[in-house]
Amino acid sequence: MSKSPRLGTPSTTTTTTTTTKEAVMKGDVETYQENGTWKNKVEGNTQASSTHDTKAEATAKGREMAVERGAEHIIRKQDGTIGERNTYPRERDPKNIPG
Repeated sequence: MSKSPRLGTPSTTTTTTTTTKEAVMKGDVETYQENGTWKNKVEGNTQASSTHDTKAEATAKGREMAVERGAEHIIRKQDGTIGERNTYPRERDPKNIPG
């Protein structure tokens, strides 16, 4: 007669910790302007990750950050509306899904 885990037999739980870059780095990257400065912020963060004098500089850095994370890069216009969205890697782009 075997004992059930409920009746006192200790059970073992295995926890696996993933340390891959993909698991550690997540969150979409947003490029936007605030008080005359262009910034990049990762989704979930409270502060900007980088600040730049020009939109072009901020966009380039934001793209780099999104590629590293395998995330979406949202680029806002000066008025705050979304001007562009890019998904990295490209094969994750939902526009490429048939149907």
